[in-house]
Amino acid sequence: MSTFKLVISSPDGDVFKGEAVMLTLRGSEGDLAILAGHIPFITAVQPCDCKILLDDGSEMKGHTESGLLTVDQDQTTLLSGTFTMNE
Repeated sequence: MSTFKLVISSPDGDVFKGEAVMLTLRGSEGDLAILAGHIPFITAVQPCDCKILLDDGSEMKGHTESGLLTVDQDQTTLLSGTFTMNE
């Protein structure tokens, strides 16, 4: 599966930095999924549970209270005031 560079950052530093197959979360217009090759865009992120699918098939889950998601050709970045990874 194709991957993309994903960075999730909060004021405390990077929460996640690596390759992902898919990121799912809730944008300002509703639920969305980011895959490799997604068109560039920017959206506000609503409070939601997020899921990161890794290339080995495993999943990481977390929760954001709000934030900003940017997708460009080189990487996808989620800036969040608060992001908590679930164990």
